[in-house]
Amino acid sequence: MSIEVLAVNKNFGTFKALDDISLKFPDGELVALLGPSGCGKTTLLRVIAGLEHADSGRILLDGVDATDKDVRQRRVGFVFQHYALFRHMTVFENIAFGLRVRPRRERPSEKEIRAKVTRLLELVQLGWVANRFPSQLSGGQRQRIALARALAVEPRVLLLDEPFGALDAKVRKELRRWLRTLHDELHISSIFVTHDQDEALEVSDRIVLINKGRVEQIGAPGEIYQYPETAFAYGFIGSVNEFRGRVEQGYVRIGDERLRIEDKHFSDGQQVIAFSRPQDTEIVSYDQSEDGVSARINRILGNGALARVELIANGEARQGRKEFFEVEIPGLELQSLGLSAGQRVKLKARKLSVFSDQNGSNAS
Repeated sequence: MSIEVLAVNKNFGTFKALDDISLKFPDGELVALLGPSGCGKTTLLRVIAGLEHADSGRILLDGVDATDKDVRQRRVGFVFQHYALFRHMTVFENIAFGLRVRPRRERPSEKEIRAKVTRLLELVQLGWVANRFPSQLSGGQRQRIALARALAVEPRVLLLDEPFGALDAKVRKELRRWLRTLHDELHISSIFVTHDQDEALEVSDRIVLINKGRVEQIGAPGEIYQYPETAFAYGFIGSVNEFRGRVEQGYVRIGDERLRIEDKHFSDGQQVIAFSRPQDTEIVSYDQSEDGVSARINRILGNGALARVELIANGEARQGRKEFFEVEIPGLELQSLGLSAGQRVKLKARKLSVFSDQNGSNAS
């Protein structure tokens, strides 16, 4: 089922949660709503589900206006972060609940309900826990049961709000892989909310990046990572080193230091934010070059094929805190550099992406 959001606005008092958002979700895709806490992504999901009503704007499901329809009429499946399973019911009864409370004329027979629940338990690979209670399951198992319960009512779209947020890292990674496989089998239109960039990059067909109630960028995971369109997108997706300064004759001037830039669209004196990924940042001897940003090595992590060097910026702290940088270096190069904790070095960028510090609209 295709989903279209048209000029949706939502306020909570003086706080603007959604600011004129328009989006189209194609049929059969697994889309991630990604952004920091409080950016509006969960509010948008709840508006699509019918759990919240927008102040203005429309929701179309398969081209039909569903703005004034309730949750049941929209036929959406909703999976919450904290499972929301009925503790007094067995796993089997939890999954069957949505079928049993249907109006009599739409309710399947008991035989049909049992057959459907059994199939769903097999689908989520938990047929052996049918007679257990939620308290007897692990967090990962409970989340899979919550997903089975959402699928039981044959939703036209599946909505997931931080589905793995309450789980530990190992289980979260396993369930991400499992959800992707399940989606490829079912091909049901799905939207999931997350603030975890790795989760969005690994699982989704497409990412909608949201910031302060507005859409920053939409694209495939690789596109969002490789070609961020704004300073926020660059800084939020993946690890990054950030340098703030002003343009001066082909350089970014950062205090008394500078980094060369290739972009010709910036005027001298313009305030900018420059970004470099850890793999695109290099460490050079402090006395080797006039260019570069000075820093002190804090820690060296890993001595295998790829090492990660953590550095602390020299100079004054910004906004009351010291700035940290990260550089990824092949193991052999690390050995040849002879780096050690406390050593003073300079950072240079093989690739530097530059954005206006005023509106983040100009990128190199």
